[in-house]
Amino acid sequence: MRKNNIETLVLIFSLALIIVFTAGEVLAAKKVLLQVQSVCPTRLQALGTTINWVAENVAAASDGNINIKVYDPGKLVSPHEILDAVSTGKISGGYTNAADWAGKLPAAALFGAVPFGPDPATFISWFYYGNGMKLYQELYDRSGYNVKVLLCGMLSPETAGWFNKKIESKADLKGLRMRFLGLGGNVMQKVGASVTLLPMSETFPALEKGALDGAEICTPSVDHEIGLYKIAKYNYFPGWHQPATTMELLINKDFWAKLSPSQQRLLEITCKAATVDMLSYSEAIQGEFIRKNEEKHHVENLIWSPELLEVFHTAWLEVAAEESAKDEFFKKVWDDLSAFTAENQTWTELGYLPRKTKVNTE
Repeated sequence: MRKNNIETLVLIFSLALIIVFTAGEVLAAKKVLLQVQSVCPTRLQALGTTINWVAENVAAASDGNINIKVYDPGKLVSPHEILDAVSTGKISGGYTNAADWAGKLPAAALFGAVPFGPDPATFISWFYYGNGMKLYQELYDRSGYNVKVLLCGMLSPETAGWFNKKIESKADLKGLRMRFLGLGGNVMQKVGASVTLLPMSETFPALEKGALDGAEICTPSVDHEIGLYKIAKYNYFPGWHQPATTMELLINKDFWAKLSPSQQRLLEITCKAATVDMLSYSEAIQGEFIRKNEEKHHVENLIWSPELLEVFHTAWLEVAAEESAKDEFFKKVWDDLSAFTAENQTWTELGYLPRKTKVNTE
């Protein structure tokens, strides 16, 4: 049985028991309304729909004692304002990816997605049974943000980008105009690409008008819903820049403090369940969209050559070293995650069969 499947079954069973025993206490607490601004459209499969899943299940488990009102991007504040708005109490909650705050908090990117980093099972393990969640809260506390952070979703690997031409050598990356998120964007800049971080809604028009040569956004299912297959016919794998991508629920700390202990616990365990649910759902649907792209939309699904993957990996190690030298907390998080991953890798290599994959390197 695959590593992810075993951990998923155990976690779901454990969470179900906790919810049953906690629900009775929640019913006696004061009713609350948590208003949550999402950073991405809630129609997007897994990436966007999970926060609605959280809202529905929290309401059901608490018998309406905790209600979560979810807002699509821009309905309350703009996406880049969410962290500040939650911290000041302008809104009580936000559903985002930590990498969105890397401009203010360099180490935040490490909690969102790590190039050549751990797979989803290892990443989840670091958050819950390593120092991940402790460091995650410290990220915001040390910078004076008045927020409580909950890991509340994890996606399966993303695609490595959509391009309007094949990328066959390092020379093809020079001057390539791309939309690229997070630390992966730093890597692409280092290998010669010209990187911009456009909002998701602006990426399709930029590709369509020729202002961009390529873009990475998310998983095959999300990329399909956005329609990237209509304007770029070369989709590269694997997503070395985001082998696992998280989502976070930020809650204003004053709001959090007013919740009863049982209400806090219910939100915590529902977000744990949401992390498993998003990953399970995301894993379940990607094959369908990859096949559709190839068979119906004539997309070429391509695998990075070993030579280019090595170029990206070397550049990533340079980026990690540079960021560690510039920011003390980035180094602290990176060192901790690296040590945890190395220890876990010993078990993974011994305990599980190697994966067999069919690849296309043409």
